[in-house]
Amino acid sequence: MKKISILLIYAVLLSACSMTEFLGLSPAPTTAPTFTMTNVPTDAPTFTPTVPTPTFTTTPTLVGLKTKTSTPDFTPTPLLLTPLGVTLLPSATPISLATQVPMPGFLSISVSDEQFYKGKDCLPTSVKFTVQVADPANTAFVLLFVRFKSKQTGTTSEWTDSIAMESIGVGTFAHDLIPSEMKAVDLFENAWVQYQLVATDAHSNKLGKTDIFSEKLSLLECVPTPVPTASITPTVLVP
Repeated sequence: MKKISILLIYAVLLSACSMTEFLGLSPAPTTAPTFTMTNVPTDAPTFTPTVPTPTFTTTPTLVGLKTKTSTPDFTPTPLLLTPLGVTLLPSATPISLATQVPMPGFLSISVSDEQFYKGKDCLPTSVKFTVQVADPANTAFVLLFVRFKSKQTGTTSEWTDSIAMESIGVGTFAHDLIPSEMKAVDLFENAWVQYQLVATDAHSNKLGKTDIFSEKLSLLECVPTPVPTASITPTVLVP
């Protein structure tokens, strides 16, 4: 009886499946199992770099040890040994006591020597004056005036008549002065020769005039140095 019941139930089930396929009905979908994940991280992991901790080595401090300091090099100054009783005066650059002479109209004035001589046995027997004028385009003449001044009394002679200097080009004039050109040359011995210069144009209009050069040039007497003569000792012949 039980077997008949089981067969009937099986037959009903088979017929149900057949009817479903016959009617075109699709079987009820089977629900897929769902799975729930647990322990899912919500944030992205963060990584913290590990920085090594620097280590410092301590330098031991030596107690009682002084740090050496660099000493600059100094140039030794030589000592001057002064003899007893001698006082050293401070060195100084010699200063010229001669004042500058104004010379408007001239750029330069030069004399070849500070002294010259009378006569022919001592040199030099003349001095050369060379001047350069400030206005060479309009300067036609340069005149030289000279006179004597005693070194002992300060007495002066008359001015020599103007001496025309020679043009050597580019506004430059020159002249060789000899003693015989000056007045009263025989009345003064070892005297100062004062001089003055005047520049003019072709119509004798003055373009420049210097002050007097007072104590810069000397005319000296020539005293020749005697030349010793050899003495001849006679030879005595002894018979």
